[in-house]
Amino acid sequence: MAASTTPSGSARSPQQPPVPASAPPKPTWDPREPSRPYPWLRPTIRIRLTLLYGGMFLIAGMVLLTIIYLLAAQALHEGSKLPFRILNANAQLTSDSCPGLTGTLPSGQFMERLSDCTDAQRAIALDELLQRSLLALLGLAVAAFAFGYVMAGRVLSPLGRITRTARQVASSDLHKRIELEGPDDELKELSDTFDDMLDRLDRAFTAQQRFVANASHELRTPLAINRTLLEVQLSDPQASPELQQLGKTLLATNERSEQLVEGLLLLARSENEIVARKPVDLAEVACQAVEQVRAEADNKGVELRGVRQPAYVQGNGVLLERVALNLLQNAVRYNQQEGGWVAVGTEAVPGHAVLVVENTGPAVPGYEIDNLFEPFRRLRSDRTGSDKGVGLGLSIVRSVARAHGGTVTAEPREEGGLVLRVVLPV
Repeated sequence: MAASTTPSGSARSPQQPPVPASAPPKPTWDPREPSRPYPWLRPTIRIRLTLLYGGMFLIAGMVLLTIIYLLAAQALHEGSKLPFRILNANAQLTSDSCPGLTGTLPSGQFMERLSDCTDAQRAIALDELLQRSLLALLGLAVAAFAFGYVMAGRVLSPLGRITRTARQVASSDLHKRIELEGPDDELKELSDTFDDMLDRLDRAFTAQQRFVANASHELRTPLAINRTLLEVQLSDPQASPELQQLGKTLLATNERSEQLVEGLLLLARSENEIVARKPVDLAEVACQAVEQVRAEADNKGVELRGVRQPAYVQGNGVLLERVALNLLQNAVRYNQQEGGWVAVGTEAVPGHAVLVVENTGPAVPGYEIDNLFEPFRRLRSDRTGSDKGVGLGLSIVRSVARAHGGTVTAEPREEGGLVLRVVLPV
């Protein structure tokens, strides 16, 4: 299966006015966030600032605690020497902390045991001071992390607003602006710069769409006139066979040019996000496309088959029918000479509706798949050089799928041909 199909197009009357510009086209990049298995582990700036604030507080607290501990230990050590001496004392203990100070002892032995007891009491006091200080530091660290998280959120709230506006713009609404209020800081400067960029993009996309609409109208008008003149000439019974053959050749060339103009216009329009959506059954759309290509498939000896289950999406039925039609035309025209088949299936999966078109045909290298979706690109050819299409079929399919928030993928079959899958959100 090769790259593209011929979008079915018909010339319009020369009196038709230019198509007015509508919403700006959707960018070709996909703005949706990739799915993450653990979104809470995403290293956002807010999390990093929170860790920075909390970590700095924790380090400062540990340094302060170390200084206090060393000062307390030094103070207790300097005050451990008793400024007196006990003679002929009879000690009676009130606790088990100093078990050696019992009964009547010589003064030297008594003072030695008293010094040991004082050292033990000092160590116990330092340990208790350290434990309580660590618990207090832990509680303050938790509070510092929470407070840092809240403050980081307040500081970064303008960035959140900028991000939300950027996502709305990425969804084709180039008229949205941030219009950030507040102090004239770096975030305000970033917001104003982003608004200026959106103004330029809005003007550029609007001018581009207006140019495409007007240019397509201006191109369709002479093509329609040429087609009419050629058809009138071909209807003349007195025309010579050579003139008849030349007229048919010119008429086929003119029809190909009309299809190219219609395909370019549809490709430009399909870059818009679909605003007015209605429930559309992909199974019904696929059946309509199958009936439109059945005659061509019968002439080429290609069997049409497949199971189409109901699969409803919110979208534009005409554009979705064009998606199915382009895929089917591709599958039929770039099939094998004998015993070829095309399987068209639809199914509903949780959260999505899927259209699958599988066909036999020539082997397609895996590294050529991406090129198939580029305008005017074909398998093993950079420019159009075949009468099977104008090179815009799969480009239109991809643009329409993106406009509906979906994706289209292609996989080569081992036996030859392709499996194309269009996944649309419900």
